[in-house]
Amino acid sequence: MVLENNFPPMIAARNYAYANIAAYECTAAGNTKFTSLSRRISHMPNMPKPGEAQVDYALSALLALVKVGNAVTFPEGSLMDVYKQLLKIADSLGVPQKIVRSSIKYSDSVASSILQWSKGDRYAATRGATRYSVNDSAGRWIPTPPMYATGLEPHWREIRPFVLDSASQYKPGRPPVFELHPGSTYYRSLMEVKETVDQLTDEQKHIANFWDDNPFKMNVAGHVMFATKKFSPAGHWMNIVGIAAQKAKSDFSTTVASYTFTSIAIFDAFISCWDEKYRSKYIRPETVINEKISSDWHPYIQTPPFPSYTSGHSTISAAAAEVMTHFFSDTLSFTDTSLLEFGISNREIKSFRHAAQEASISRLYGGIHYRFDLDSGNAAGKRIGSFIVNALLK
Repeated sequence: MVLENNFPPMIAARNYAYANIAAYECTAAGNTKFTSLSRRISHMPNMPKPGEAQVDYALSALLALVKVGNAVTFPEGSLMDVYKQLLKIADSLGVPQKIVRSSIKYSDSVASSILQWSKGDRYAATRGATRYSVNDSAGRWIPTPPMYATGLEPHWREIRPFVLDSASQYKPGRPPVFELHPGSTYYRSLMEVKETVDQLTDEQKHIANFWDDNPFKMNVAGHVMFATKKFSPAGHWMNIVGIAAQKAKSDFSTTVASYTFTSIAIFDAFISCWDEKYRSKYIRPETVINEKISSDWHPYIQTPPFPSYTSGHSTISAAAAEVMTHFFSDTLSFTDTSLLEFGISNREIKSFRHAAQEASISRLYGGIHYRFDLDSGNAAGKRIGSFIVNALLK
């Protein structure tokens, strides 16, 4: 699912969250270590009970994960080959058919309940919502090259969060006033972006490329345009959860829980961040540098199609890091191998918070964010992550 979920980042986060919650609910039904989220997420309905039939809860969890993941991600059924493979593995391990049947029945009931619940989050309604209205007011975001795409998901703030009271619960402070005179806070921040990109070190380039996580990069070669895909930011963090769980030798239930709560944090963090993006509608550095300083300047990585303030990478990474630190501590170091398949070498990560800081600063190195985007995103993300830990895990 991480490899194929090449959706816009916030939609990918939604897909991961519902699929992981389905797996978690099956796991929690057979494990006293974790309890149903329906007791802590106010709008979540009670989940079905397994009944008296004997259930393999791990098998049910995996089947529910795939079934919900398939439904929210690939309606044509492309993940169902994985579903069939799980049943073959259960058979090869000698799981009695009676237990397999009861496990399927239970996983189906949970998956159905999760999917029905998901329909109330207003995602479907936002599919037909009005598009972003572009104008060229001073300091306001406008589309950037090479795609010049309109603002992505301007109504994402309307999506129902899992844990946050509202999209604006952790509303950040105001960004600097858009002023182009050399002594202004904005101008100094703008020039920091340009000067950073103009003198990038090899290490900074690696960090920018490693955390780029552009699920749909448009490449231009002469008159030819073609897209290449990598992980979304949410997918990258899901991969980190798997790496960390393996390094920590986590048991099955803890691994499922760490995926689930991290995906919830990322989902709510995106809603919070997008609430601010389309409140401030802040202009990207590339636009101002091209118009006022150097028409042939380019950021090191491609500017994504939405406003600058605050940084989505910074917000969701800081939120994810707080949840993962709760599960695995702040001292678990690991090798992040997530980008090898895309030809980008590994990075050695000292801790989850260190990973979040790298993900954040990568956006300055990439030339697509001001430092104040990062600082405000980091602060909001950390508060969101801590809030989710306190609300769901303590």
